[in-house]
Amino acid sequence: MDVAESPDLQAQLAAAVHALNHASHPSARLAANQWLLGLQRSPHAWALAVSLLASADHPSPSADLLFFAAQMLRRKIQSPDYSLPDNAAQLLDALLVAARRFCLAPPRLLTQICLALAALALRAEGGVDGLFARMPHLPDPALLELLTVLPEEVAQDESGDTGVDSATRCRFARELLMHAPAVLEFLLAQSEKPAAADGVPLHERNHRILRCLLSWVRAGCFSGAPASALAAHPLLTFAFNSLQAFFSFEVAIEVMTELVSQYQELPQAFLSKMPYIREVLLLPALANRSEKIIAGLTSLMCEVGQAAPGLVAEGSNEALSLSDALLRCVAFSSEDWEIAESTLQFWCSLAHCILGIDEQTSKRNATQELFLPVFSSLLDALLFRAQIIDIDEHCTGRVSSIPDGLVQFRLNLEELLVDICLLLGAPAYINKLLSSGWGLASQSIPWKEVEVRMYALSMVADTILQDGSPFDFSVVMHFVNILSSRTPAELNGCQFLVYKSFGDVIGSYSKWLSSSKSNIKPLLLFCASGISKSISSNSCSVALRKLCEDASSFIHEPPILDILFWISEGMGEGNLRIEDEEEIISAITHALCSILDKELRKTSLARLLCSSYSAVEKIIDIDRDELLRQNSSAYAQALNIAVRGLHRMGALFSHLAMSITSGLIDDDTISVLFGIFWPLLEKLTQSSHMENTSLSTAACRSLSSAIHSCAANMIEEFGHKEEYSVVCVRTIETFSSAASLSNLNSSYTCDQEPDLIEAYANFTSAFIRCCPKEAIVASRSLLELSFQKAAICSTAMHQGAALVAISYMSCFFDASLTDVLESPECPSDESRGAVLVQILARCGEGLMFNVFYALLGVSALSRVHKSATMLQKLAALCSLCERTMWKGILCWDSLCGWLQTTVSSLSSEYLRQGEAELIIPLWLKVLQDAASDYLHSRTGDNCRNHPGYMQGKGGRTLKRVIRDFAESHRNVPTPYIDSRWSCRQQLS
Repeated sequence: MDVAESPDLQAQLAAAVHALNHASHPSARLAANQWLLGLQRSPHAWALAVSLLASADHPSPSADLLFFAAQMLRRKIQSPDYSLPDNAAQLLDALLVAARRFCLAPPRLLTQICLALAALALRAEGGVDGLFARMPHLPDPALLELLTVLPEEVAQDESGDTGVDSATRCRFARELLMHAPAVLEFLLAQSEKPAAADGVPLHERNHRILRCLLSWVRAGCFSGAPASALAAHPLLTFAFNSLQAFFSFEVAIEVMTELVSQYQELPQAFLSKMPYIREVLLLPALANRSEKIIAGLTSLMCEVGQAAPGLVAEGSNEALSLSDALLRCVAFSSEDWEIAESTLQFWCSLAHCILGIDEQTSKRNATQELFLPVFSSLLDALLFRAQIIDIDEHCTGRVSSIPDGLVQFRLNLEELLVDICLLLGAPAYINKLLSSGWGLASQSIPWKEVEVRMYALSMVADTILQDGSPFDFSVVMHFVNILSSRTPAELNGCQFLVYKSFGDVIGSYSKWLSSSKSNIKPLLLFCASGISKSISSNSCSVALRKLCEDASSFIHEPPILDILFWISEGMGEGNLRIEDEEEIISAITHALCSILDKELRKTSLARLLCSSYSAVEKIIDIDRDELLRQNSSAYAQALNIAVRGLHRMGALFSHLAMSITSGLIDDDTISVLFGIFWPLLEKLTQSSHMENTSLSTAACRSLSSAIHSCAANMIEEFGHKEEYSVVCVRTIETFSSAASLSNLNSSYTCDQEPDLIEAYANFTSAFIRCCPKEAIVASRSLLELSFQKAAICSTAMHQGAALVAISYMSCFFDASLTDVLESPECPSDESRGAVLVQILARCGEGLMFNVFYALLGVSALSRVHKSATMLQKLAALCSLCERTMWKGILCWDSLCGWLQTTVSSLSSEYLRQGEAELIIPLWLKVLQDAASDYLHSRTGDNCRNHPGYMQGKGGRTLKRVIRDFAESHRNVPTPYIDSRWSCRQQLS
């Protein structure tokens, strides 16, 4: 008797499987697991598993035992650690016997058997043809399951399946697709069978047919099929008809969505079905609030629209039916925002298609006129869905927060709101937001509606300001006065959020609002009131700073200064975030610097500094008061107030640095302020309190932030002078060797230090722009390090840190392009251009890695514009070098190689099957067109006439492609990036 057939071994196996699944004690489960792992590695495992699965013994082994046997076979076949047995054909036959035997068994057992068959067909010589030759002997349920899992092997690159190279997998795919016609005929025959013909309920059989069809569609079973034949294929009709069956609805949606995304001929066919989908499927689902059906139909309709936005823009009845259907989906109210959010990419694609038509043509006018009502209704629907919810407007004193899902939905709305504003025109957009017939009586105001409209107004501020159309701010000022007049006890949860939205509007339109002197006092009082509320403190403190900057001609008048000092005195309580306090100090410092009288300016700045001075002085006095030191609560509060005071002083000196370079502040004023600050700092450093980490860190940062800011401005002012180059180099060496900067070696650590990243990026940007070539050449290794750090920081979850890092890299490209344009002949290695281009050539691959990873996950959409700008400049630089003597350092092939390597390295966790092969040619084409746009904008008069190179067709297309990539990969896991990804070279 074969060892594998020994009853004792089979009994041991059954006992171990039972213990693994059902033993109550962990040690018993662990022992069983160890024994089973040992068995799986033994040569007896093959025969033992086959014996259990293919034997017709009665009674049959337990379901757990059979499942383990099938799973063990699959793992041994897939593992590169084990060679297939010599009698692979016998193993294939045995597995087919098992599939016949258990065709009506629990689905997970049959699936494991079929997975083992598919794995064997992939690895065995002639496995595909051998398997298909034996398939006619399988019952239909087993055959359906086997045909479903077979194509999945084409794309299976993970799950421990590492024993197959890409060439073998490609061969397997080709051999598999040779049988596609027969498979499609089989599926069609199955779809036409009467109910319960094989003992399987009709709804379940249809679901299995669609699952199988989906697998083969993903494998490319319709490749090469004529468009007319594909659109009229009976299986496509079967899938479409299955939309009416609840049990098969989801998989039917997946089939059709996959087909539309793969075959560009199909959107026209599906567009013709839109009236039916709308009337027969969508409207009843909306009436019944069937979210599953609504979400599925929304997904399909968006896929159709995104596949052919130009077809939709033609404005046929079917296209308008699609638009109306999706408008209803946007307006559908549910507990989350996923349905509305899933439509955003379609609307952006349609808007970009319309805006991309030549502005001067009648076609653009006719198309825009046709879709104006659509986008006007879309704005209404978006405003409705973006409203804050579940807030009782009559419940006072309670602060409410916006749900995370709504916050994310609003973040992702920004681009679409800008597109709607462009389509409607800024005056029409503003009028739609502000002319809602709100009553003047404060008790009757629908505050939730007001809040969302202010949000929508702030989101498009750049577009409206650029348009320059007249804007009547009387409505805004009306609400500002109402809100400012209310006491905190009178405010309800909704109005706390209204403060935030109005703060954003004031900050966004501060230049226009501050043009009227009569507006300033009520606006400052509003900001003061909003700063005191945690939910609106940031938006109102930023608004305060912008008002002080934009109203500089009269912000220094005594009544206004009184309000500003009143605001500064309120910070001593320590209720605000440190970031908000720094914004407030910057605002007030700016106002004080604009005072014309030198002595008054000096005393006013000293007064502002002293308000923070006293907070630090109190903590020093505690050294002389042991009783206060022993009161832990009072001591902790005093420490917190002192830390905040130090941060405020740092903010004041940072802002003064900018005023020094502009000539607003003289050396005498700085001497007076340092005369106040320095003795205090000396006392603090000598006190026992410096043992406290928070306090010592705040002291160092408040001083270093001013020094760093002054250093950056010093470079701007004096960096071009040779005598200062040594100082500049020493400064960047000191900055680069700081321990805190060395720790910026992963996306996680970058999230912890956004302020440091901003300071470092601003400093190195100024260094590159302004320093002489000798300083650049001497610092080449430090600049390369800075570029690598920036590449890592671009993947940070912290939006500010990521965007400032991308801006720094764009500055790097700007300087490189300027030098190459000015000197097409490749200069010596001692030039600025040569140093920068060499750094880019070495770090380009790491940059491309990080750009792709920065565009993955939920934070990616906020990086689309800056990433597109940076990549356009990179492509322009590579294209330009290709045509000049710089080709030996950098060329177009460099960019192609970086893109190829990066996309090839992305795991299937981040890319769909076949996506890598589509990305490379698509991105290279749009990068080439965008590069041409950029270089055209930088030559001759174009530099003056066309500064907005991203507005060219190539630039817009690049941005759309990047946005589409980010949108379609929002739901992948956000990757953790460390220094190994930043460059092929390890960071030191």
